[in-house]
Amino acid sequence: MPVSSRQTALNILNALEKSRHHLDRIFSDITGKETDLPKRDRDFINSLVYGALRWRNQLDWILSRHSAIRVEKIDPCILNILRIGLFQIFHLDRIPESAAVNTSVEMAKKNAPPWVAGFVNAVLRNAARNKTSLVYPDVQKDPKNAVPILTSFPGWLIDRWLIRFGVEGTLNLCNACNSIPELAIRANTLKASRKHLLAELEGEAEDVRITRYAPDGISFHHPLKPIHDMDSFKSGLFQVQDEAAQLISFALAPLPGEKILDACAGLGGKTGHIAQLMKNKGQLIALDKDSSKIFRLNHEIKRLGIEIVVSRIDDLGQIGSKAYGKFDRILLDAPCSGIGVIRRNPDIKWDASRQNLLRYNANQVRLLGHASQLVKPFGKILYAVCSFEPEENEMVIHEFLKTHGNFDICNLSDQALINMTPFLDEKGFFRSLPHVHHMDGFFCACLQKKHD
Repeated sequence: MPVSSRQTALNILNALEKSRHHLDRIFSDITGKETDLPKRDRDFINSLVYGALRWRNQLDWILSRHSAIRVEKIDPCILNILRIGLFQIFHLDRIPESAAVNTSVEMAKKNAPPWVAGFVNAVLRNAARNKTSLVYPDVQKDPKNAVPILTSFPGWLIDRWLIRFGVEGTLNLCNACNSIPELAIRANTLKASRKHLLAELEGEAEDVRITRYAPDGISFHHPLKPIHDMDSFKSGLFQVQDEAAQLISFALAPLPGEKILDACAGLGGKTGHIAQLMKNKGQLIALDKDSSKIFRLNHEIKRLGIEIVVSRIDDLGQIGSKAYGKFDRILLDAPCSGIGVIRRNPDIKWDASRQNLLRYNANQVRLLGHASQLVKPFGKILYAVCSFEPEENEMVIHEFLKTHGNFDICNLSDQALINMTPFLDEKGFFRSLPHVHHMDGFFCACLQKKHD
C-alpha cells in the first residue's frame, strides 16, 4: 500500500524547505519512488503541494487569525501540515472539512509531540467554523496590504506591480499566475506534423487544442496518463514546452546549415526546437555548466531523433572563441529570477533571493558580454529570460550597449520566423505577460553585431 497522499505532499513541502533543488525535481524524486501510486493519488498530491504553495501567503494570514502562536514561531513541518489543511478547507470544495481536519491531526501525531495534534485540531476547526465570516482586507481602501493577502503574493512583488500595472492590472496578473495552467507541448516536426500529433492525442486528454500563436504548439488538460507514459512522447513526437518558450526559438530564427550556440541550454527544450527549425542540418552546440542537465538534455535529444547537437559541460563565462569558434547565432536564455513562470513554479514566490534583481542583472550583462565575443560579424544574439521585470529586460540591453558599440538592436518584426507583432513594443523587444497573452512571462531582444 502506498503512503498517505497527504503525507507525501507534506514530505515534498518539507523537502523544499531544506533543499536547493527546484520543486519539480523534488516532486519527481519523492513521487517517483512510489511506483504503485494511482493516478488519482498523484493528482491529489499535485493539487495539495501546488495549492499550498500557490496560496501560502493567504493561508498564513488565515492561520494568524486563528493561532495563539505566531506563524513564524511554528515549526516548519507543523506549519506545512496546517497549510495543507487550510488549503483543503478554503480552496477544495470536494474535500469534507472534517476529512481535512482529521487527516491533518493524524499527520501531526506522526510528526510531533502529542500536544501539537491538539493545537492543529483547534486551529483548523476554528478556521473552518469562521470560514464564511472571515473579513479580508479591502483592496479599494488599502491595495498595498490587501492584494498580497487576497492573491497570495509577496508584498515586494505587489509593490512593484502596483506601480507598473495599477490595481486592476496587478489583480489580473496575480489571478493569471494563480490559475492552473494547461499543459503545453510542441510537435517535433522532424517526426510528425502538429495535425498528426493532434490525431495521436485524441482521447488521451481533455480540451486538446492548437495554440494561438506558436505554429507547432498544442495545449490540453488532464491527460489520462503521465506524459512520459504516452506512446507519442516515447516516440519523440513532442516536447513539453510552454507557448511563450516556443516563440523564443522563432525569434532566434535559426536556419538550416548555420552554426548556432545555445549558451545556457538547461534541459534542452529550446535546443530541441532550434534543431527542429534547422531541419536537423548544420551545427548546434548546447552548453551548460550543470552536468545533470546535460545528461538529461542528451537523453531528450536522442528521444527526438536529433543528430546535429553537440553538448558540452561548460560555463559561458569561462570560455573563449578558441574553444568553439564563432557562431552565426547565439541564444542566451540567461539565468534569471523566473518571475515569469510563477504560475508553473509557485515556490518561486517565496524564494527571498529572487528579490535581488540587480544581482541577476549584473550576471546577465556579464554573460551577454561573453556571448558577444563568440558571434560572427553580422551575426545575432538573442537574449531571453523568463521574467518581465525591467532590471532583467531592457535594463540589461541598455547596460550592455553602453560598452558594446559594435552591436545594434535588431527589431524582431524583421527578424522572427513568425509574426511577433502582438508581443513587440516600439523598440522591437518581445514581452509576453500571463494576464494578457495567457502564457508564461518572457522577454527577449535581438542584438546584431556590426563588426569585431
